[in-house]
Amino acid sequence: MTHEHETVVVEGDRGSGMGAVLGIIAIIVLLAAVWYFALGPGGGSSTTTNNNNTVPTVTQPAAPAAS
Repeated sequence: MTHEHETVVVEGDRGSGMGAVLGIIAIIVLLAAVWYFALGPGGGSSTTTNNNNTVPTVTQPAAPAAS
């Protein structure tokens, strides 16, 4: 009787799917941070108007030099 032996090679998953998921999450977090600081409630834009009604200073003429 002849026994045949077969070798079965199983390739393991290299985890590339996990790296893609982490990359997508990192991009979403980065976009959220850019939105928050540039366009959202953290944006530096201000709508305050400042009407300064200042009176110009008047300079006095210099006194004539004594001789």
